[in-house]
Amino acid sequence: MKLVIAIVHDDDAGELIKKITRKGFGVTKLATTGGFLKAGNTTLLIGVEKEKVEEVLDIIRKVCTTRKQIVSPPSPVLGATGVYVPNPVEITIGGATVFVIDVDKFEKV
Repeated sequence: MKLVIAIVHDDDAGELIKKITRKGFGVTKLATTGGFLKAGNTTLLIGVEKEKVEEVLDIIRKVCTTRKQIVSPPSPVLGATGVYVPNPVEITIGGATVFVIDVDKFEKV
């Protein structure tokens, strides 16, 4: 048994959950925040048999693609990073950060 932990952009979470559950995998959704812009992320916990890990990873790769977005600073004040960005900047959003962890014991009670 493996535990797949996928941290994805909020915009991708709904579609990813739908596709994962359609394939018969169970998923737990956690609302999380992080990253450079302190934007909303979703962390998904997916328990899966070892032989099915690649199938889950393929679904994640297909749904969670990266894309460019233009962001403007909210105000001309130093942010939490201590860097003032006076003009809009292009950033890459989306994609996924995925961890696959061995599960020593699994019990559903």
